[in-house]
Amino acid sequence: MLRHRAYQFRLYPNKKQEILIVKTIGCSRFVFNHFLNLWNKSYTETGKGLSYQACSAMLPKMKKEEETIWLQEVDNIALQSSLKNLADAFSRFFKKQNKKPQFKSKVNPVQSYTTKNVNNNIELKGKNIQLPKLGLVKFAKSREPKGRILNATIRKYASGKYFVSILCEEEIYELSKTNAAIGIDLGITDFAILSDERRIDNNRFTSKMEKKLKRERQKLSKRALVAKQNGIKLADAKNYQKQKRKVAKLHEKVMNQRTDFLNKLSTEIIKNHDVICIEDLNTKGMLRNKKLAKSISDVSWSNFITKLVYKANWYGRKIIKVDRWFPSSQICSECGVQDGKKPLNIRKWTCSGCETEHDRDINASRNILNEGLRIQIPV
Repeated sequence: MLRHRAYQFRLYPNKKQEILIVKTIGCSRFVFNHFLNLWNKSYTETGKGLSYQACSAMLPKMKKEEETIWLQEVDNIALQSSLKNLADAFSRFFKKQNKKPQFKSKVNPVQSYTTKNVNNNIELKGKNIQLPKLGLVKFAKSREPKGRILNATIRKYASGKYFVSILCEEEIYELSKTNAAIGIDLGITDFAILSDERRIDNNRFTSKMEKKLKRERQKLSKRALVAKQNGIKLADAKNYQKQKRKVAKLHEKVMNQRTDFLNKLSTEIIKNHDVICIEDLNTKGMLRNKKLAKSISDVSWSNFITKLVYKANWYGRKIIKVDRWFPSSQICSECGVQDGKKPLNIRKWTCSGCETEHDRDINASRNILNEGLRIQIPV
């Protein structure tokens, strides 16, 4: 079946290409914000917003006006994509799928623009990738993309690194059946406890880097204070900007470690099981708990579930979500007896019905598996 798959590569643009990338990002952000402002004004005055077609028709006129003639310097398709993103954001907002579109800021840690493949203007050529307006850009080719290239998103991170994400349409085949099912109980002490009694370690990527991050952030604050005392803008303070990139690289390292861990674990589970049963966790609600918020953010449960779901759709697996109110840790997985509520400090207990000794987390994962197989309601 034809699916969309993204491939991300590190870019190594020269100085001229770097300047053009930054210009294109800035122009795309300007177009988005300009038409978002017009859209809001139109809605306030008439009760109706604009449309992608109406905004697209205004763009050529803007390029001829003296105040915005600099829009001609960058990739036209990138500007059109910015308008398309705005229209899609409003469409999702009216369907109550997300919040109202907000103005884009130049201080966001990740800046990007998207351009489409038209007449093979995006193409991989050995150690270079051809991109609209940029020409041939050096990149680190770690994998061979398959299928038809649809678009490319160029990103600049706060660390100063550049990446390109290529979206391809390719044939992805379902994996052969394993006739195996697994239940997963997500946790904080252990990242995941599986119904086959395996425990997946919580690597605590952020916690391990916390001391170093704290030290480098303190240096950043001191350099900001020195710049302020000397009357220098932070954008022009070289020492501040150098330290800012150092902090950003540490955050990027944590993000990469976590992403790599989640990708490997989700792929391993999908390859070896036809049915995966998981709890339908209310992560947003749990993040309101100030004592656990940092730990929950570090483990990235929602990101892990997202990866499981899209990989299951690719490879013909089934994800079953068990209701979050199902008492998975209170029921005996052997006989189904529930004899009173057991507080969190009780990690092992003996069933009063069948006298089976249980580990709280393994028992919960087995109950999630049993309940998932019972309801058989796929995501």
